Amino acid sequence: MTAATHRFERVRSRRTLREFLALTDRLYADEPRYVPTPRQQIRRWWRDGVPLYVLRDATGRVVGRTTLHTDAAFDTKLGRRCQLFGLTEFTEPAARPLFDAITTHAEPDRDLLFGPVALLPNQAGGVITSGYAERGFVDSAWNPPHYVTAYQAYGFHRRFEADTWICPVPLPAQPKPPVPTEPDGGRLELHRGDLRRLDDQLDLLREMLNASFAQLGYYTPISERQLRRQTDGLGYLLDESLLLYLTRDGIPVAFVLCVPDISEFLVDVRGNLHVVNQLRLLTSGRRRYRREAVLIIKGVLPQYQGRGYQRLLSTHLHHNLHAAGYTTLRSTYVERDNVASAAQYRRLGGRPLHGYTFYAKER
Repeated sequence: MTAATHRFERVRSRRTLREFLALTDRLYADEPRYVPTPRQQIRRWWRDGVPLYVLRDATGRVVGRTTLHTDAAFDTKLGRRCQLFGLTEFTEPAARPLFDAITTHAEPDRDLLFGPVALLPNQAGGVITSGYAERGFVDSAWNPPHYVTAYQAYGFHRRFEADTWICPVPLPAQPKPPVPTEPDGGRLELHRGDLRRLDDQLDLLREMLNASFAQLGYYTPISERQLRRQTDGLGYLLDESLLLYLTRDGIPVAFVLCVPDISEFLVDVRGNLHVVNQLRLLTSGRRRYRREAVLIIKGVLPQYQGRGYQRLLSTHLHHNLHAAGYTTLRSTYVERDNVASAAQYRRLGGRPLHGYTFYAKER
């Protein structure tokens, strides 16, 4: 219990899971800017034992939801015992009762509340703090302004402030630059995605991702299993020309991964990617959803940063986007102290789209 008028309960039945999923259908029924998390992903987390909760009002109606989970690697990264929460949605009056419930039901030895994350900051989650007029997109957040007011009124403070970005894709001013030989004789080669070798290429990207992002304050290494879960179905969607990586003397050193933006489709189907909708996406998506793209991740191995490798990849990516007919590129969040990444978007004529943050609170 959180108060006489609210009841906080764990999702233990399929019926309650349906109520958990349906909350966003009600909250965002007429809101095309909100892009739902695929229902199949949430169901998988529930089957895997991730604790999901709903908050009910005095009538029994679900007015809030969240997860309460932990991660040992994230605890080590922050040097704290964190109670993570995620998939957190609420009606405006339910914010305080929901936060009270999160605080009360956190594990006893947890001294810091952190979220919303799904299931970790390097996977998804977050709250937008500006740019509310701009729609959300896959692997990113969208929420109304009262979420920020609610978190801060309850005493949460911002962590890992960032921005998402949006860039036009005009006709490139110059032809594709050649892939040069390094001054020290190192041989660079540019590679692109290949559906026939996608599993092997994703393994290469995971190794580079873990190495290049290890220095970031929120990042925990992605395991092979996590990567498979996060990229499940990517083969249906991948535009091979938007997965690029660079090798130096045969060793992968830098990469960028974009995908076609299927946000509109996810809104239309309310995040329900059942088999029929997957087939619809497969048959029509390759034509309909190849005008806008989302940059999911990019990186350079630390020992090779500062050599212009990411700029080279970005230039080739720009050419490939334009050649394929894309007009807009969005990027998932970039921390504000990551000056180099922000500069690359500005060179493309980009601008910040949404202010972005996670929230933490001492317990």
